[in-house]
Amino acid sequence: MASSSRVSILLLIATASFIAASAGNFYQDFDITWGDGRAKILNNGDLLTLNLDQASGSGFQSKNEYLFGKIDMQLKLVPGNSAGTVTAYYLSSNGSNWDEIDFEFLGNLSGDPYILHTNVFSQGKGNREQQFYLWFDPTADFHTYSILWNPQRIIFSVDGTPIREFKNMESAGVPFPKNQPMRIFSSLWNADDWATRGGLVKTDWSQAPFTASYRNFSDENSCVISNGASSSSSCGTNSNTNPWLTEELDSTNQGRLKWVQKNYMIYNYCSDLKRFPQGLPTECKTS
Repeated sequence: MASSSRVSILLLIATASFIAASAGNFYQDFDITWGDGRAKILNNGDLLTLNLDQASGSGFQSKNEYLFGKIDMQLKLVPGNSAGTVTAYYLSSNGSNWDEIDFEFLGNLSGDPYILHTNVFSQGKGNREQQFYLWFDPTADFHTYSILWNPQRIIFSVDGTPIREFKNMESAGVPFPKNQPMRIFSSLWNADDWATRGGLVKTDWSQAPFTASYRNFSDENSCVISNGASSSSSCGTNSNTNPWLTEELDSTNQGRLKWVQKNYMIYNYCSDLKRFPQGLPTECKTS
């Protein structure tokens, strides 16, 4: 990493405040942003539900912006025939050269597995899709979907099992999200033009309203940007104090990652030679 890039990271982290461990509360942590009443915060802030009907979906976003963090959220996805629906849960910055870290859950016909779609955008460039089946029914109960984002890597995990790692390869010329604070977003919406079997299966509106549920949000290991101003409580770059800032996969989790990718990955852009006839993206060659 170039010295100027390292300095910019340190300066941005210095404007962030460390989040003390506390139970997430949707009233305190999130704003409902659209849906005309279809999104609801329930149980004194412990539960949030998004609904989709033929008129509209719904969504929410975090009050805070983050520059690096370890974000956990438990989701229970739309049950039954959810074909055509997409539940999106992601981090994103603003602007035309935005950064983004995506979980998207593509709905299914009853009895067929959900597809978990992941992507990473850096400076407005994405096209880094990896897709997975899950090893459980994500509609039967809540499961934890996590994003670890630090200066060295991004790790996607499900119930503590890593499914994808995107490393910082700026030294090879690959942009990495590191300078732009991001908010957490989530939405439930109709995407039957592409979501299920490439758009062949349409949304069955007789099953509406469709509902996705959220609970147990945690950002206790995160750097929150406070309006770009310095905070009296610095997030800091000390890996002893904040070990998640330098966290990497140990040998056990490397094995779990390989297990998931061998048994449950159904698409990897780094293996799609037809899509990249001029050669695979740089990060695919060096990862």
